[in-house]
Amino acid sequence: MRRSKLDKIDRKILRDLQHDGRMSNVDLAKSAGVSAPPCLRRVRVLESSGYIKGYHAKVDAAALGYSVVVFALVKLTSQAEKDLLAFEKRIGELEMVRECHMLAGETDFILKIVAKDWDSYQNFLTHELTTAPNVTSVKSSLAIRSSKDVPGVPIDEA
Repeated sequence: MRRSKLDKIDRKILRDLQHDGRMSNVDLAKSAGVSAPPCLRRVRVLESSGYIKGYHAKVDAAALGYSVVVFALVKLTSQAEKDLLAFEKRIGELEMVRECHMLAGETDFILKIVAKDWDSYQNFLTHELTTAPNVTSVKSSLAIRSSKDVPGVPIDEA
């Protein structure tokens, strides 16, 4: 259950944790201007209320051999809810797909796909993505470089 209003301290905690999810509770409390026990209670409430959905490490894709990022625009034959859900379920099973967003307009979905190289992406495209039920077309755009990759959302002080 979400709290209806976040105060300035809650917003500061969210901003700090979004920037550094490994920040110690003592440092977080100091930054938010409260003592450690109430800070920890606030974090637990933010977690249980669904404001904080989890924590993760930002991994260097290139260091792990993933040098190709592709954005794929996917058009489906049918936009019936059962077909949309079936596509999303299938995409959820594909590890190379890192993001999936349903769109309004001419394209039904945009996917962010990571691959070790162009050949592995082509293999994925021809054997996994275009063969998925209800897929009518896929338009691929290779990312040349990324100049901004910031997780989360802007959190104001209000």
